[in-house]
Amino acid sequence: MADRKKRLAENVAGEFFVDSTCIDCDTCRQLAPATFAQGSEYSFVFAQPQTEPAQREAARALLACPTGSIGTLHKNNVREVREDFPLHLEDGVYYPGFNSAKSFGGNSYLVRHPEGNWLVDSPKYLPYLVRRFEELGGVSYIFLTHRDDVADAARYAEHFGSRRIIHRDELASQPGAEIVLEGSETVELAPEFVAIPTPGHTRGHSVLLYKKRFLFTGDHLWWSRELNHLNASRRVCWDSWPEQKKSMARLQGFGFEWVLPGHGQRVKLPAQVMRRELAALVQRM
Repeated sequence: MADRKKRLAENVAGEFFVDSTCIDCDTCRQLAPATFAQGSEYSFVFAQPQTEPAQREAARALLACPTGSIGTLHKNNVREVREDFPLHLEDGVYYPGFNSAKSFGGNSYLVRHPEGNWLVDSPKYLPYLVRRFEELGGVSYIFLTHRDDVADAARYAEHFGSRRIIHRDELASQPGAEIVLEGSETVELAPEFVAIPTPGHTRGHSVLLYKKRFLFTGDHLWWSRELNHLNASRRVCWDSWPEQKKSMARLQGFGFEWVLPGHGQRVKLPAQVMRRELAALVQRM
């Protein structure tokens, strides 16, 4: 829980604040960009939410914050807002919220599917989320993009009897994973679900394409709010930037409308616009 005694001086006066435990993971800025902004080493409240929708967005950010660094001066409506999570994005794809500090605040996603639901990367393991996942039909598969964002995947797998999927080069982070991807070949894991190895950020990083519309990109690819285009960064490439460039070029062979990253802003664009955006990013890289 945020501590008002640790409240950052950059916060504007008002109900919401960020304290000095913030790790600058970007979760709050994704969920409530009208309230939270990026400082030199953390997020802060640059504008207090004035409308009911803005206040609800800020409360969602408070709940999703992995380090509990967002607070309010008085009693808030987070119990009510909690019921917004998992947040439905489109066509049975959800953002669970409750990002985990174990993955530096990385996003996770739930895909509701008649033949078994999929979790992509992992949120915090919380009784509330367990209950909500149960209400939505459980979790049959957990696709793990790479070692950084596994968080509490093992606990969810144990509870739901899920089958975890990860590349062999990331297996040390989930040694008990039930399905192990090999090499660099694209693999159809199930009808409508395609795993695409994208080495670069880490050696065994992989993305998941669902329905040829939703691309779950881990830390390979995201939308930059500041630059207003698709982005990748050498600064956060832990293994090989040349390999990441090759992996990005390879994605041009696939069509999709959504980019759903672990870190960074998610975005939906018409498929042809997304194709042009991706081509421009490959050129910049």
